[in-house]
Amino acid sequence: MSESGPPEDLERRLRNLQAVARHHVSAREQAASEAPRGVEAEPTGWKKRVATLGPVGLILFFGLSKLKLLIPLLKFTKLSTLLTMLLSVWAYALYWGLPFAVGFVLLIFVHESGHALVMQRLGLPAGAPVFIPFVGAFISMRGVPRDAYVEALVGIGGPAFGSLGALACLVVAWVTGSLFWYALASTGFMLNLFNLIPISPLDGGRIVGVISRWLWLAGYAVGIIVFLTTRSPMLFLILLLGLFSLPQAMRGPRQGYFDVPQARRVAIAAAYFGLMAALAVGMWLADHRLEGLRPNPTTVAAALGGSG
Repeated sequence: MSESGPPEDLERRLRNLQAVARHHVSAREQAASEAPRGVEAEPTGWKKRVATLGPVGLILFFGLSKLKLLIPLLKFTKLSTLLTMLLSVWAYALYWGLPFAVGFVLLIFVHESGHALVMQRLGLPAGAPVFIPFVGAFISMRGVPRDAYVEALVGIGGPAFGSLGALACLVVAWVTGSLFWYALASTGFMLNLFNLIPISPLDGGRIVGVISRWLWLAGYAVGIIVFLTTRSPMLFLILLLGLFSLPQAMRGPRQGYFDVPQARRVAIAAAYFGLMAALAVGMWLADHRLEGLRPNPTTVAAALGGSG
């Protein structure tokens, strides 16, 4: 996941990125006399208006310009989705501030929207997305796909759509020079890349079955090594759930589930590894702008302490 050494602990990386955004984007820290060397001045004019549009306004702007995409989303956006989204925003805002919390939750929503849109196109009934603070979100598939190829399409829809949300944040960051948007873009790329690890119940675990079921074993081997390095409770839970379901997943839900034409296997493999590469590049581009601004422990403590 990282271009330099083993992947970092997901939770620690998020806290560092978001601490950078809050510390450097707040009004008092953007005073000209305190601006870090090499950082562009605060955008003015139309750039400032775009930078201050906020995550909600940005998503609404793109959404209204693509009204056709909003219509199917309304079909699965229910009260449970809205309430759990608000709960997640509140929980994340306690640590990272409201603007970042809203952007973060909306990026997750865009990811889940990708799954829902693909399921709708394939005629698969879907439940409403449910958000769980500090875990993420999930959307249930009410039915079993006819084969591993269809399951892979549903699985890759989330990261593919989510990568577009992160790319939108990166474009705004390029236009405005805002560190907030760079941090949000980096987080979006990272979360979608993390979801492509070939471990169930992550999206990657649903995708690689059609390529080769042996990729699951490789994914768990890598996941265990990463857990021993990072001691991430989240990764431990994912590995535990996945290992319990692995024997059944290897058999498949029905006879012939993995009998997919070779051309479709190759197409999914190209899309899967190509998307991983694109997300890694996007995360590097966003991180490159923040590389010189990694906070020291005192800066992190000050930024996080100010969120209360």
